[in-house]
Order: sequence, then C-alpha cells, then structure tokens
Amino acid sequence: MKKIKIAQIITRLDWGGPPDIIRSICTSLDPDTFDVTLITGRTDHPSENTIRFFREFKDRIITIPQLQRDIHPLHDIIAFIRLCLLLRRKKYDIVHTHTAKAGALGRLAAYLAGARVIHTSHGHNFYGYFGPAKSRLVVMVERLLTHFTDRITALTELEKGDLKSYGVAHSAKVVVVNSGIELEGYRQADANINEKRNELNLKNDSMLVGMIGRLETVKGPEYFIEAVPQVMEKFPEAEFLIVGEGSLKHSLESRCRELNISDRVTFTGWREDIPELLKILDVVVLPSLNEAVGRILIEAGASGKPVVAAKVGGIPEVVRDGETGLLFPPMDIDALAKALSSLLENEKKKQEMGEAAKMWVDDKFSANRMVSKFGSLYKEVGRQSSGDFNASLKVSANNVDNTYS
Repeated sequence: MKKIKIAQIITRLDWGGPPDIIRSICTSLDPDTFDVTLITGRTDHPSENTIRFFREFKDRIITIPQLQRDIHPLHDIIAFIRLCLLLRRKKYDIVHTHTAKAGALGRLAAYLAGARVIHTSHGHNFYGYFGPAKSRLVVMVERLLTHFTDRITALTELEKGDLKSYGVAHSAKVVVVNSGIELEGYRQADANINEKRNELNLKNDSMLVGMIGRLETVKGPEYFIEAVPQVMEKFPEAEFLIVGEGSLKHSLESRCRELNISDRVTFTGWREDIPELLKILDVVVLPSLNEAVGRILIEAGASGKPVVAAKVGGIPEVVRDGETGLLFPPMDIDALAKALSSLLENEKKKQEMGEAAKMWVDDKFSANRMVSKFGSLYKEVGRQSSGDFNASLKVSANNVDNTYS
C-alpha cells in the first residue's frame, strides 16, 4: 500500500508545547503507513530532547532559514516562495501546519501545490494577547485562511467552540485532538528531593509552590507574585519557585524586592530538568490570561502534583476543579492566594488531588493516544481526492458564511 506523504511545517522547535507534540508525531507514526518530513525554520533554543530529535530525524528535516515566527516582509516572501517550490516538487499528500506564521504561509503554499491541508494553531490569538484592533485582524486573517484548510485540529472542546463563535470555522471542519505527553518521562523521573532543593538553595522542609512557563503577560506571572505575601501570612516558611525566561523577568524580580519577598522567591531561568523539578513542588501554579491547554498542567498531573490555575481557555478541560486541582478567576489575586492556602493547609487533600490528577492524565493526555488520533485523521484526509477536498472546502465555506452572516 502506498504510504501517505506528510509534511509537518513550523517556524521553530524552541521551548514550549508545540515542539513536544511535533516530535511525538514525527517519531511515533507508523512508518509503514506514513512518510513524514519536517519543514522548519531555525531553532535557536532547542531543548535536549529536540537536539536528540534533530540528530535522529536529520534525514527527514528540511530547514528554511527565512521561515521565522516574527513578521519580516522580505523573509516572509522568500519563505513563501521556497515553500511553494518545495511542496510542488515533493508532492506531499497532506501538509500539516503548526502555529500562526507557519499556518499562514504553509496553508497558502500547500493549497497552491494541490495538497490537502491540516492546521493546528496550538492555541489561538483571538483574545488575551493583543489589543482589540489587532485581535480583530487576527480573526479576519484566520477566517480567510480557513478557506484553504481541509481540517483544523483544536486541543480542547473550548478551542473548537471559540473557532465557531468567532466565525473562523464551522464545527464540521474542526477535530479535537487533546495534547499528549510521554508520561514515562515524568513517572520515572529520578530526583533526590533534598539534593535538588539544595541545588536551588531551598530549605529541605519548606512548602514549595512553583510556576513553570514563559514570563510573558499572557501567562500572568505578576499575579502569582502579588499573591505570595498573602500566602506567606498563613505560611511564613513557604518558598516559591519561578522557572522560565521572558520579557517580564526583570520587572518581576524588581516587584519581589518592592514586596520584600526576594528571599522567598527563586527565579531559576529556563531549565531542562522539568520532570525533576516537579518532584520537589507541593503545588503547581498557572495564572494565565489565555491558555490553549496549559501543557505544564498535564505534566504536573503526570507527576502526581495538584495545581492551582486560572479558569481560562482550555484549562477547565485539563484541570477537574475540586478533583485534580483548583481553578480561580483570572487576575483575581485574592482568589489565587486563597486557593493556594487551602491546598497547603490540607496535606490529605493535596495528596488526593495529586493521585486523581495522575489517573486523569493517564486516561486522557498520553502521547500514544494523541498520535493515534492524528494517524486516524491523516488516513481520513489522505483518502480524499483533490476534487472531494475542494468541494469540502466550498461547502464548509458556505456553512461558515451562512452561520455567521
């Protein structure tokens, strides 16, 4: 049987959730059924896992240096032309684009090359990232691009609902594929808790609350900082860990000095040893303003750790409120502090939630389950003829126009 030729397109495989997902797809799909190639721009900050992946998958990686995340008209034009030429020459059956920039250039190039197109945004930018004017522009662009897309995969049902409510895509075109992680890496993480705490200059017997993620506005790290003094009123020996890099790092460190909590808040920068760090935390925090999934919440669950997270985006589908963690209204510092305190003061509740989180993640968010769903989707789309594909686009476009006009 002829293999289905698939091109995965993304601008980079730096830190974050999309690289993990793409690595799993590329390495875990059945090689007797699928022939997978990765097309990417430069990756400046690869993780150890990504470096290993580049080495093992090198014969099936094509690099286009001009394919970048940031807008650069000249580079974007060159990247688009190179994508068009490459996709026409290679004659892929399916082109699967990831994230916004690769999704825009890749979908148009794939359509012109006559390939079927699947797009995964890994979270949308319809709200929480930009001001009203730019957000409306993002929605308009996505509405246009959906006409060149066979299927859109959403990470959660809520994201699927947003695609419909913002008039981007009819629900029949959207398939939910939950984000999955390789659970074994978190289950088998070998960490001596005392040694790891000593490495970070933390006390061995203190309660430890941590946030792991990019230090950018959309992740809401400042709300975590503001909640720390309230938590310390009840738990004066508690310590707090912030793992990650970003444009807000210096201002957050400055705010800690203003609040006189610098001796209790440790900024580690970006770390490769996330599974080991999760082992030493009592509670994981994610105070985001918008979040497609909050992959660190899945990782925390795999490690048996309860979470406190903002009730935004797809988070309520990842965290079962009151069972695997606690949700609070976004930007509500008092509610965040209260949720943290309620877990820290109840060891039994904390342990029960951690165990429930582990079972929940096992059932719903494994990498094997995710790859299997993508494989089924590729087979479905791969069976469509070019005529069926174009017809489905026309029907879907009419449905969108009729629904949202």
